[in-house]
Amino acid sequence: MNQRLPWPDERLIEAARAGDVMSLTAVVMESQPHVRRFALSLCASPQDAEDAAQEALIILYRKIGTLRATGALASWVFRIVRNECLRQVRLLVSRADEASAEPEADAEPSAEEAVLRRLEAERIAAAVSALPRDQRQVLIMRDVQGLPGKVVARSLGLSTPAMKSRLHRARAALRHSLAVTDEVVDPPDAGER
Repeated sequence: MNQRLPWPDERLIEAARAGDVMSLTAVVMESQPHVRRFALSLCASPQDAEDAAQEALIILYRKIGTLRATGALASWVFRIVRNECLRQVRLLVSRADEASAEPEADAEPSAEEAVLRRLEAERIAAAVSALPRDQRQVLIMRDVQGLPGKVVARSLGLSTPAMKSRLHRARAALRHSLAVTDEVVDPPDAGER
């Protein structure tokens, strides 16, 4: 029987916020399964999920005193996990951009170009993180990390044709998402009708 574990109760959270080390340890331990499950559903790979969960639990331990309301524990920790998963995707996208960039003859990008690149990387990272987990995993493993298709298929427990199909759907969904945000960012002029 698969029972859902409860979140820590409000009295325990309040004691942890007040600095009681035993309560704080209990809050972290009772939150851990929820944090890990959420990270696995959101991050691109199990390793990224483990890293995000660990980071969230460390922040929980260090900063529980800043939690405003005891009832907000779950949303606060989930927001930390989400931000950590997004940070990991941004790092991967940025590394991929750096690896594919053509070295120019000592030309430093202007401040405007640097800001535009960062904004574009954030837009792509947000679009990737919005993909369903199965599509996000295959897209990041194949297109960002550059893993061979057979390795991706084997690590996800898929046949190579199934992996290719999932990758195709992920790329199409990403293109669509980016096209939609392009339209929002750059709407047609009001004079064009």
